[in-house]
Amino acid sequence: MNTLHSKITGLGYYVPETIVKNDDLKQYMDTSDTWIQERTGIQQRRWFTYGKDTNASMATAASRMALDRAGLDASAVDLIVYATLSPDYYFPGSAFLMQRELGLEGVAVIDIRQQCSGFVYALSIADQFIKTGMYKTALVIGSEIQSTLMDKTTEGRGVAVIFGDGAGAAVVQATTDPSHRILSTHLHADGRFAEELYLKDPGSSRPDHFITPETATESGSSVVMNGNAVFKHAVVRFMEVINESLTANGYQPDDLSLLVPHQANIRISNYVQQQMGLPDEKVFNNIQYYGNTTAASIPIALTEAFDQGRVKSGDLVCLAAFGSGFTWASALIRW
Repeated sequence: MNTLHSKITGLGYYVPETIVKNDDLKQYMDTSDTWIQERTGIQQRRWFTYGKDTNASMATAASRMALDRAGLDASAVDLIVYATLSPDYYFPGSAFLMQRELGLEGVAVIDIRQQCSGFVYALSIADQFIKTGMYKTALVIGSEIQSTLMDKTTEGRGVAVIFGDGAGAAVVQATTDPSHRILSTHLHADGRFAEELYLKDPGSSRPDHFITPETATESGSSVVMNGNAVFKHAVVRFMEVINESLTANGYQPDDLSLLVPHQANIRISNYVQQQMGLPDEKVFNNIQYYGNTTAASIPIALTEAFDQGRVKSGDLVCLAAFGSGFTWASALIRW
């Protein structure tokens, strides 16, 4: 009996048409292009168009691209794993809405909320289900609309300038070929630091958990981030989880063809690159153009890297992420 593995066979992404450059943010807050680029590396980001884009519609567009590139009709999908921290509804999750748009009634959907590590977690879940033989073709999604969550004032600029909107998708299929597959995934979390990066409301554990006009300006309805704590933990956990994936499969950093890190902050990516001794051609960054798109970050970057010829058959590719929770994760792939 052949051993089942999982393989990424198609990639896709969607970003909204509205480009918001750093200088455009001056109308909301006291900031500048220089200030933002020095701290984050971001030059611009995308914001969704109300009435056109939804979290689910962006995921659907990314999924259609991924399915087309995999040479599949949507009817081939038997599992959807959908990562987002910004669903269209409080419930049900956006996975149900995307399933409806794709006409996949009856297909299993799993919504997860692992923030910036969401796509890698979702990929790991799909990988496990496929390796057991329960499912053969999975859609793995990361989609976010974060522009509506930000405090776009000078007080909130430390967070607001970082995040953007977009979606990315991967088709993951069963294979018996061990030479092209997801080698391993590694997932971690530490809830002791939950409040270092979080959005408190709406939350069900308070008497009035829905945001009203009267409570909209309260601190609980704005994203809170301890930037120093996030940076200090991120640079450590990124390297730990990348090295964990390499060690588990008997590789060294030099063996990597490409590292695709979550696009959190260019300073984090550069620090990890330097500490691991990786040349520029072995690290892919596109935060300059999209900002931090959280769960969508890695699939958008992976799709662009593939389109630019930086991911080729036989390459050893590592995906790595760190985010709110805290949560961190990696996946090592023989393409």
